[in-house]
Amino acid sequence: MKKVLTVVVLVALAGGGAAWWLARQRPAEAPVAYKTVPLTRGQATQTIRATGTIEPEDLIDIGAQVTGQIMAFGKDVAGNEVDYCSEVRKGQLLARIDDVTYKAEVTIAKATLASREAQLASAKADVTQATATLRQAERDWGRAQKLGVGDALSQKDFDAYQSAYEVAAANLEVSQAAVTQAEASIEQARAELEKAERNLSYCDINSTVDGIIIDRRVNIGQTVTASMSTPSLFLVAKDLRKIEIWVPVNEADIGSIHEGQEVRFTVDAFPGREFSGKVGRIRLNATMTSNVVTYTVEVRTDNPDGLLLPYLTAIVSFILGESPEDALLAPVAALSWRPEGWETPEALVGKDLVFVQDGQGAPRPVPVKVGVSDDVRVAIETERLQPGDVVITGTMTPIEVSQASAQGKNPFLPQPPQRRRR
Repeated sequence: MKKVLTVVVLVALAGGGAAWWLARQRPAEAPVAYKTVPLTRGQATQTIRATGTIEPEDLIDIGAQVTGQIMAFGKDVAGNEVDYCSEVRKGQLLARIDDVTYKAEVTIAKATLASREAQLASAKADVTQATATLRQAERDWGRAQKLGVGDALSQKDFDAYQSAYEVAAANLEVSQAAVTQAEASIEQARAELEKAERNLSYCDINSTVDGIIIDRRVNIGQTVTASMSTPSLFLVAKDLRKIEIWVPVNEADIGSIHEGQEVRFTVDAFPGREFSGKVGRIRLNATMTSNVVTYTVEVRTDNPDGLLLPYLTAIVSFILGESPEDALLAPVAALSWRPEGWETPEALVGKDLVFVQDGQGAPRPVPVKVGVSDDVRVAIETERLQPGDVVITGTMTPIEVSQASAQGKNPFLPQPPQRRRR
């Protein structure tokens, strides 16, 4: 009996040792640690982001229509010489081109006009003279016809009277044509005078609008040449209190942009400050760069204090939608995460889900209604969750688990809701 008992004890010890050895050879499955993020209250805004350039709403390029040397600049509103950032009024002198040659052309044109007017007067006098000669020849020819050829009037004299009448009639027509020609030459001379006077007036470069000079492109003593294209001398912004932002928008996003749409933008010159505007127009002349088609969208905004300067770079957000200001917000990653091997129950098919940890730390699905997303956070609606409740966004790597353990946190326990600070 003792031998049987001894054998049983030895077999039991051997079995226990084998089990212990097998347990050491087959490592136990490590529990899964989850990344969690607490829910918050706030507002999510769905936007299309792009980069644009601030431009004056109305920019006038003032050039020269005549060739010559810049002799002087005019005065701005403050009485200073016209320069960059000078404020000017419509009709105010900006610069003067050397006008000696153009004054001489005006003098020549006036003299030519006077000469042509004298020619007209002479031609009219010739008409008067030719008319008188014709009348005399007409009377002589009438008497000759009454007398006829005979003893009182020879054939030679008869023919002479007839010829004199015909020549006088022709001379009158020539004199009348000379008057017409003189009148036409006067019109030509007047046109030449008007052209010369206009060219002379072009020597004074005047502002065509009230505004501010953005760029001055000439200096005193510089010669400008007006040939096939007009040389640009000044760029004048009509009103910097109203500006535009020219924003290239990708063809994939242009369908979401419409006139009157709200826009918010920032500039690096004023960090932390947000400006607003509205879409004014979508230009139809698309451009293609590296097979990417973009459309220029004009965003209009007010600039009453003049902070926004021309050609600043603006980071623009076109507003597509906004959630309520106190919406329940979850990270976007929480909606896309699913446990490994998860099969959606039939009751939850087609529903948006987030996962929370139950009392044992296992993921539990919660159906939610999804609202506006800003690509980082998404507004959700559910009665099962409150701000501070944590949702799972992924699983932790061994390195992240080690880091969490080093910080005194147990990544394997369910994360309690975080209390909001008041």
